[in-house]
Amino acid sequence: MGKRIVVVGAGAIGGYAGGHMTRAGHDVTLVDAWPGHVEYMREHGIRISGMTPEETHSIGVKALHVTDVQRFAKERGIDIAFICVKSYDTEWATRLVKPYLAPDGFVVSLQNCINEERIAAIVGWGKTLGCIASLVAAELTHAGHVNRTVPMGGDKHIVYRVGEIHGRVTPRAKEVAELLRSADSAKVTTNLWGERWSKLVVNSMRNGLSAASGLSGNQRDLADEPRWLSIRLGSEAVRVGQALGYQLERMLGMEPETLARAGEGSKDALTEISEILVGNAKKRSDEQRPSMAQDMRKGRRTETDFINGYVAERGAEIGVPAPTHAKMNEIVKRVERGELAASADAISGI
Repeated sequence: MGKRIVVVGAGAIGGYAGGHMTRAGHDVTLVDAWPGHVEYMREHGIRISGMTPEETHSIGVKALHVTDVQRFAKERGIDIAFICVKSYDTEWATRLVKPYLAPDGFVVSLQNCINEERIAAIVGWGKTLGCIASLVAAELTHAGHVNRTVPMGGDKHIVYRVGEIHGRVTPRAKEVAELLRSADSAKVTTNLWGERWSKLVVNSMRNGLSAASGLSGNQRDLADEPRWLSIRLGSEAVRVGQALGYQLERMLGMEPETLARAGEGSKDALTEISEILVGNAKKRSDEQRPSMAQDMRKGRRTETDFINGYVAERGAEIGVPAPTHAKMNEIVKRVERGELAASADAISGI
């Protein structure tokens, strides 16, 4: 009998991975809080599309509303629970599945930001595993439809990086990586925390800036002023991560130290990083928007406190200021509250 897998949060990331795992023949149940999305998936399955015709699939899936999860009490235990909700929903989502875990079942954080500690506080460190989706820009465009807006990673870029808290390679980490290969390339990392902070650097460069300005990913990276702001945000985040002792990874072709120097005024470094960002933009769909920009357009709460706010908070704790992140966090909240309109003017002067 195969492993029983539950994905809590069947949005862009969870729906994409869960749909592909189902397509590969695994026993997957998708759990979500949006009734219309769940009902659509029950009746029609989940439709996944991408940047090429070959990436389009309609997949019959098992879908469950959060209010029906108690039925798990009458079924066999959950072997692997993927948490794919927004960071601010991590605790309740983990508590939702905890009573139904099998004796050796565990929880995988397949999320933005750094949530392993929150999960471990509920199920224990021994039942907590991390996974970084290093490059899966996707959007739940409407009920039952997930659209990926960046190219597949494949051998050119390892998308999913699965890691244990302690950094050792374990059979369960290998198992999760194999599951995720149903969706794209995957590996086991011995550097979970460095991978986590590296992804946070990228998110901190993109999410708040697009959410506050209303710019798409390509508009942000192809224009001089927002690209320069993005680089400064990345530079500060790198310096905070280095001071915390993390071994940062290469990020979408950018070396951490080069990114840090670019934001600090090095002309050679700035030229190199700018060329990389512009080159990456030319490979993406013009529809691509980071998750916080999607949230802002849909009137949802953003994860700004867990991205730019988190970088600023950790920097303040260790005496490595990240003032650009603090300002960005404040502006995103003002746009979120309706005090400012999402526009280029909102980010001017940062």
